[in-house]
Formats: sequence, structure tokens, C-alpha cells
Amino acid sequence: MPQIFSLFFVILWSSAFITSKVIVENASPFASLSFRFVIVAIGFLIFSIYLGKKIIVNKKALTEACLSGILFHGFYLGGVFYSFSLGLSATIGALIVSLQPILTNLLAGPFLKEEVTWKQWIGILFGFLGTFFVIGYDFEQNIPLIALVSIIVALLAATTATLWQKKLSDKLPLAVSNFYQAIGASIFLFLIMLLVEDPYIDFNYQFVLSMSWQIIAISFGAFTILMYLIKIGTASKTSNLFFLIAPVSACMAWIFLKEDISKYDILGLLISSAGVYIATRSKKI
Repeated sequence: MPQIFSLFFVILWSSAFITSKVIVENASPFASLSFRFVIVAIGFLIFSIYLGKKIIVNKKALTEACLSGILFHGFYLGGVFYSFSLGLSATIGALIVSLQPILTNLLAGPFLKEEVTWKQWIGILFGFLGTFFVIGYDFEQNIPLIALVSIIVALLAATTATLWQKKLSDKLPLAVSNFYQAIGASIFLFLIMLLVEDPYIDFNYQFVLSMSWQIIAISFGAFTILMYLIKIGTASKTSNLFFLIAPVSACMAWIFLKEDISKYDILGLLISSAGVYIATRSKKI
């Protein structure tokens, strides 16, 4: 697995938790996400045409790509944004979602017939311990039950989406796949918006800057890197990178959102880093 892409992915994906908190302070969660993925869909459509990729695909490929987008962007991001709008901190949100590698590794064997080695399991153990160090001393705040349910839905969606995308990774070019994923997500999020919230967006400079970052750096950058890593590697190894998201997000939340960070957060980052290194390093992709 190309380490430079992994590094960029972790940094960019972690930054999404910070900008998401800013966005939900200035817009309703599903309205902001629906707006985001309409723009993302247009961007990937233009990019696909520029690359000369075939846009018209068969019904099966279209359905599979749209379902992947609904899982990744609808349930995963929707769950994250909604939990943040209810007051969940960026640190706790990232911590819970970062447990995704455990579920992915447990399911990658029976679902994808991937071999999970004992070294990977050691790495998973280290990653889990690192996450525990961060969450163990921070999980004292009173979190609304619906916010907790929402972030758990996001965790399950991220796991399912990773396995699903690996199974489909060779079906469509990345740009075309991302285009249809964004289309599926935008329609799904728009319908959820109509059902559960009074939509609003305050187009102030904080919202514009944060949304621009999420569109350019996350949707066009981090998500494309994730799709690439899933395609060239295994779902289990790629998912182990999520163990790094929580500690890195905690550091970013401390710097940009003034959320508290303790020595346990720092220790957790070091342990998780060791776990990811053990779980993902190999001579072959």
C-alpha cells in the first residue's frame, strides 16, 4: 500500500471531522450534505468527461455505485453530521467511527475471502488499545442517546461500504464510480432532509470555507484516495488506517476547536500508529 497516499488520506479524512463541526453550526446536517454532493456529482461528471470515460453504464453498475454512495455518504456522513448537530464532539465521533477496522477485519474473511494474518490481528489489537486510551478518559460528557445511535449507524455504514466497495472495485473507473455515488447520495440525503429536519444553510464565510474544504480536499481528495487504496489493497488493511483517524482528529480538534486533549490522547496516537504500521506493512500490496 503506497504509504504517501495513506498519510494524505489520514490527514485529510481527520480534517473532515473538524470542518463538519463548523458546518453543522451554520447549516442543518442533511441540507448541507445534499448541497455538497450535488456539487461533487457535477465535479466528477466534468472530470469523467475530461478523461474520456464512458458515462452511460448498465443498470447493474449504476445501482451498485449508487448504493455504495448511499452507504458511504448517506448513512456514514449523514450519521456523523447528525450526531455532531446534536452536540457530539469531533473527538468522540472520530473515536467511535475508528472502531471500523475491527468490524471490517472480522467480516473481510467470510465476505471477501481475504486472509487476515496474525500480524494484522496484532496491529488491530494495538489500534484498539490506542483508541481506548483516547476514549477512556474523554467519554465523561453527557451524550444524547440519539447522537450515540447516529454515530454507531455511521460506524456500521462505513464498515459495510468498505466491504461493498472492495467487492465492486473493478467494475467502474474511479471518476465514473464517484460520480454515480455522489448522485445516489445527493438524492438520498435530499429525501432524508425533507423527512427529518427544517433545512437551512447560512452561507457565511465559515460555512463557505469549511464546505469548500470538504468538497475539494475530502470528496475529491480523501475519498478518491480511499477508493484507490481499497482497489489496490485489501479491505482489511485499508480499514486499519481508520485507527489513526481518532487520535489525529483529537489533535486537530484541540488546535482548531479548542477541545481538550490529554496525555492519554497523545499516548493513544503513538499506540495506534504502531498498530497501523504492523497491520499494513508488507512487501507486496
